[in-house]
Amino acid sequence: MIDTDTATNVLTRDEIDRRITFHDDLEVMEADFSNLHLRDTGDVNAFYDRLEERIRETGEDQWFFLVNYSASRIDPEAWFAFSRRGKTLNKAHSMGSVRFDASEETRRQIERAAGTEAFDANLFADRDSALERISQLKSTRVRKIVHVPNYTRADFEKRLKFVDDEQIMDVDFSDFTLFHSRDVNDFFDFTEERISATGRRWYFLVNYNNCRIMPEAWVSYAARGKRLNEGGALGSVRYATGSETEEEIRLRAQSQGFRPNVRNTREEALERIAEMKAEAAS
Repeated sequence: MIDTDTATNVLTRDEIDRRITFHDDLEVMEADFSNLHLRDTGDVNAFYDRLEERIRETGEDQWFFLVNYSASRIDPEAWFAFSRRGKTLNKAHSMGSVRFDASEETRRQIERAAGTEAFDANLFADRDSALERISQLKSTRVRKIVHVPNYTRADFEKRLKFVDDEQIMDVDFSDFTLFHSRDVNDFFDFTEERISATGRRWYFLVNYNNCRIMPEAWVSYAARGKRLNEGGALGSVRYATGSETEEEIRLRAQSQGFRPNVRNTREEALERIAEMKAEAAS
């Protein structure tokens, strides 16, 4: 374990950007956690939110991930969020992840996760060894991934309803699975089109009962959901999320500055919307 005082924790946007490098010739995204102390979920979410943005800005969906853990420290309070956000990002954008120069404590944490989550830890002592490992991995860019759509407009039509007198857009994700970014983009393109046609903003009421958002879909789902809320929502309330979806929503809400507004039942969600209307009126 390193001494806390040797690690920095000034996670401004500029500091995070300094720690993210794209090596286009190698198809490598390098994330530098060196001398960084991640104390809680806020630190983790700030880093991963910006990392997701930077990858989207490249216009390239797939990268090899090279991760520098030199003299880094991840506190127990931050580890769950760090592991979850990392897994989601890897599923969405990684052709392979290689890590190097981890402290003994971080190495044990990563190896434990590798043992329980079925991934290759790919841990190396130094950067050169890590890059050598990446050179042995196969790029998938030569066969550009094109996701086959799983749904049609008719599938989305029955899941979206506008209740004019209540100012509510009712979204039904019950018994629904978003498998990848194509499913996400198809749904949100349709929803943005429908909202635009109304010429209004709405309170979003979202039913997540038995909904599954696969790790490959989460990065796109979070980005499109944020854009939709900023452009068309008076407020959003979610219900029947299930534990995994609720955890992901709460993690992202913490760093993106929105209230998760998660309720157990539809009735409780409608009560929250009524409260939001009263707050807006006052």
